Amino acid sequence: MPKVHPVTRGKAAGRLRAALRTVPHRLREDLWTHAGEEPPAAGGRPPGWLEWRPAIMVPLLIGAVVMLAGNTNIYAFGYGMGMPLAVLAAGVQAAAPVLALYRPVLAWWATTAALLLAGCYAALHVDPFTPFGPEPPWRRTGLPAQAAVLFLAALRVRPRATAEMLALGALTGLLADGLCADGPLIGQLNDARLPVTVLTLCALVGALLRGRQKARTELVVQEKLTAEERARRTLLEERNRIARELHDVVAHHMSVISIQAQVAPHLAENPSDEFKENLRGIRQNAVEALTELRRVLGVLRSEDARPEHAPYAPQPTLDRLDELVGNVRGAGVPVTVDTTGTPRPLSPGTGLSAFRIVQEALSNAMRHAPGAAVHVALGYRPDRITLRVTNTAPDRPAPPSPGTGHGLLGMHERTAMLGGELAAGPTPDGGYEVTAILPAPAAPAVPSDDAEDTR
Repeated sequence: MPKVHPVTRGKAAGRLRAALRTVPHRLREDLWTHAGEEPPAAGGRPPGWLEWRPAIMVPLLIGAVVMLAGNTNIYAFGYGMGMPLAVLAAGVQAAAPVLALYRPVLAWWATTAALLLAGCYAALHVDPFTPFGPEPPWRRTGLPAQAAVLFLAALRVRPRATAEMLALGALTGLLADGLCADGPLIGQLNDARLPVTVLTLCALVGALLRGRQKARTELVVQEKLTAEERARRTLLEERNRIARELHDVVAHHMSVISIQAQVAPHLAENPSDEFKENLRGIRQNAVEALTELRRVLGVLRSEDARPEHAPYAPQPTLDRLDELVGNVRGAGVPVTVDTTGTPRPLSPGTGLSAFRIVQEALSNAMRHAPGAAVHVALGYRPDRITLRVTNTAPDRPAPPSPGTGHGLLGMHERTAMLGGELAAGPTPDGGYEVTAILPAPAAPAVPSDDAEDTR
């Protein structure tokens, strides 16, 4: 047999002593301060099955009445407690399962105290020749209440607290039976196999159900977090797409500014040095800003799904609305366009957003309302432009969508970016309507040279 090194033996003994020293602290933490109880769910709601407590209360109350009547009779006439003390002990045991729905640790202490009280009185007053016989109190009166409380407690407390309740409950039962038993210790342990097995099964089943409920709760929380993360990622992707498009517009204008600043000195007669220096500074700032924009665009497009050698087309505006409507009609969707007011050029950001909103609305109509007719209405006002895309009810079910789209989200983002308003929802006839109002103040008129000469 191999020898154990003294140092190793000493370390093992030290760890054992340290573990034994922590036992009282853990017992106090789990079974006295209620730290082992399951905390309530978010919002103060009870976890899992405890939402059914009003329904569970009915059978428990019926069982409490039956237990109260039976145990009171046994304690008063079989164990010699007297009626007042018998009613007290039986009432504590009968009320403990009901109390376990709210305070499982306190209910466990109540059943343990009642069992010890019954064991003490049985040891002093039980007569072997009474009609109740010499059966110990654990198996006769204490086991039903103890098993019910342990099962309900296992659904609420941590597994370590459940194991502690099981161990201390079994020891308490053995002590209560040993106080009034005259047989040998081996016989008492044999008789205790049934109650120990019952308590173990109750604790095991309760702990397994608690673990299952906890796993389901964590799964629901994880699914919620996943949905929130997916929505956040979708929002960021759409904002990234909008930022790429607007950066293209800004980069175009910065290029125009740079070119105009470079050409302007050649268009003026005898430009002064100060004039040239100012234009040179404007061009230098424009070139630096354009360089920074290209760097940002490189970052934004690093995750773009566009092929490497795909050409970059100019950003569309409402000037290409006829082309967009023609493509939709070519796909078999009847589209009508109505324009009110006087069409006018819009700022690049407003024109791009307006085109994208109509494009997304038409795409949603094609995807979710097959066979429906679509009407596009544009309204030009002095300070705004109104877009309304309406489709009739579909004439057949829509095919399943492959995933979460960005359509409505992109419309809301573009509208909010410009400080406008957007409303989307079903119509009374079963169709769908998207309405967007975008601020679009008219550009001030630039006076001509002829007008200046007549003043």
